[in-house]
Amino acid sequence: MSDQTTGEPEEQTGTATKRRFTLPSAYTILFALIVLAALATWFVPAGTYDLNEEGEPIPGTYQEVESNPQRIIVDSITAPINGLYGIEDETGNINYYNSGTLFGAIDVALFIIVIGGFLGVTMKTGAIQAGIGRLVARLRGKERWMIPILMTVFAIGGTTYGMAEESLAFYALVITVMIAAGYDALTGAAIVLLGCGIGTLGSTINPFATGIASGFADIPISDGIVGRLVILIVGLAIGIFFVMRYAAKVKRDPMSSLVHDMKTENEAHFKAQEDAGAGVAMTSTQKTILFVFGLAFLVMMYGVIPWEDLGVSIPTLYWWFPEMTASFLIFSVIIGLIAKMKEGDLTSTFVVGAGELLGVALIIGIARGITVIMNNGQITDTVLHWAEVALGDVGQAAFAVVMYLLFLPLSFLIPSSSGLATVAMPIMAPLASFVEVPARLVVTAFQSASGVMNLFIPTSAVVMGGLAIARVPYGRYLRWVWPLLLYLGILTVLVLGAGALLA
Repeated sequence: MSDQTTGEPEEQTGTATKRRFTLPSAYTILFALIVLAALATWFVPAGTYDLNEEGEPIPGTYQEVESNPQRIIVDSITAPINGLYGIEDETGNINYYNSGTLFGAIDVALFIIVIGGFLGVTMKTGAIQAGIGRLVARLRGKERWMIPILMTVFAIGGTTYGMAEESLAFYALVITVMIAAGYDALTGAAIVLLGCGIGTLGSTINPFATGIASGFADIPISDGIVGRLVILIVGLAIGIFFVMRYAAKVKRDPMSSLVHDMKTENEAHFKAQEDAGAGVAMTSTQKTILFVFGLAFLVMMYGVIPWEDLGVSIPTLYWWFPEMTASFLIFSVIIGLIAKMKEGDLTSTFVVGAGELLGVALIIGIARGITVIMNNGQITDTVLHWAEVALGDVGQAAFAVVMYLLFLPLSFLIPSSSGLATVAMPIMAPLASFVEVPARLVVTAFQSASGVMNLFIPTSAVVMGGLAIARVPYGRYLRWVWPLLLYLGILTVLVLGAGALLA
């Protein structure tokens, strides 16, 4: 999954501890934003837009209303609770004691928790690990083709379920094989890191990025999938070419390796793990589990796509988070039964997996609390109005690009993709409608910016953890990867601009 909530660890030097500046956790940043939002309600003018029949703000109808400042301490503390299960009444006020429409994101949070259990059960069976391990074993002697094949496999994991932390288990295996074949540690690390990262950047049905962002933008997860597929396929092709070119250069001239000075040390280190992937056996049960694992995401896609609206004459289920949650819960049980897990083992494994994503669920509640404070203080529409005036007639294509550029620093500040989606979508989606930019482009801009930032930012546990396993200094990786980041950024801007012009 692509959510990061921790910074880099402290460095130990002898008996002394060397402290380095690190950003606070996503929890702290988001709660600080709640307090700032509460303070803002005392100074920012309150205002509202008129709404159309679909409940969307109508451009040009903004009007100031009586101020409704929020209590700094009480409302800030209760904001995350309202962010999870607050109810919006007919006046627009959000409170957990109201009667009306659910405003909180408890449905999204529960979905994330169940997805965690689903992934936990699947990983417990060893099916994913065995599948990739067997693939690596089969490609021995054909290591050159390992680069495009494995990067594609990892990208599929990234684009479907946001494969991130799970990839750390494969670094040593892949790097060992690549070093034995005459490449270097950076090549092996890049296969895993860039494969998963580009897959997440071009997320198609990733529930942690695309799913949550689409939910808060009030569009199906399938909306905009064509543009995201273009980013995924073209971006992956660029990434594969970039890594293969470097690998071929290292193969021809080992002195050209960015970690050449560590060659002897790395060979000795990874030699001890040379047999880590040997004798990898994949059972028929694990093959079945992998099939069912993929089927779970296909069923989710079928359930959420509005086939009738697309003119396709097949039943439309109109699923959303409650139905998707139930579906993954059922598939968790099915996979557990296929693996012949005992009842106690299945439930405990599910709970452990769910617990690993509890932090993400809490982030969603905290992030949604910011919107609660702004809505109750009636300053959300004021912020929209300021943005409407500032952008003016900037044009659809330019607006799509500006959105992407805005999400880049926000992704550094809030590296949690779920938290950023929860904070930004309630404002950015209505703003896009003012200039007639489809909400799907807002989702694409968000996930692409978050994806490219999580390929290199030092606050990413996946980046720093993967490089640490590979024994690749962060500075050298950064100098090597920046051209690829530039290419991916240009690709995203072109797709967003084209999508806006064709809308």
